[in-house]
Amino acid sequence: MKPRLLLVDDHALILAGLSKLLEQQFDVIGAVNNGREVLEIVQRERPDMILLDISMPELNGIEAARQIQKIAPEIKIVFLTQQAGREYIYAAFQAGAKGYVLKQSAAAELITALEEVREGRFYLSPSIIPKDIAGLLRGDVQPQNWFAGQLTSRQREVLQLVGEGKSGKEIANALQISVKTVEFHKARLMDQLSLRTTAELTRYAIEHGII
Repeated sequence: MKPRLLLVDDHALILAGLSKLLEQQFDVIGAVNNGREVLEIVQRERPDMILLDISMPELNGIEAARQIQKIAPEIKIVFLTQQAGREYIYAAFQAGAKGYVLKQSAAAELITALEEVREGRFYLSPSIIPKDIAGLLRGDVQPQNWFAGQLTSRQREVLQLVGEGKSGKEIANALQISVKTVEFHKARLMDQLSLRTTAELTRYAIEHGII
């Protein structure tokens, strides 16, 4: 049987192209453009593999991967992204990724990458090696600071939605919590990060790759 594959990207044209490229080797069970929707499908469908972008609305790919690993650690995650920086690569594998492919290399590499991961191996776009990988081994790297790794999962979710300009009510609806709880998390974030305003929270979210 073909491996069941879920495609996740915030661009409809990319999703359509990926589906066409991969449909012969994989059973493409869905194509979604929202990080939060991925978690719902994982709960319901349990795909074998997920091809995931990093930059996504409501829930970025790194945080989605972290949560997928808690829900269904057997699912193999491959990132397909334009981000080549070592902080992104490190955070992706820390979040549970088995593969990391650059979009500019996708046509030539993607099927190989997915097959390698399917067979239990890791895959990283060759164009990244060795410059960026050498950086991962440096002693001054602080991975806990990338993608706000020192925060809780709920704090990162709230931070991303605040950074996207969502109101307290919109955040409460998205996370299925009360507005009062949203305000509590915002206050804790500001206190923990030594920030004072929503604008500073937004800037922090941008600088740390949350949005």
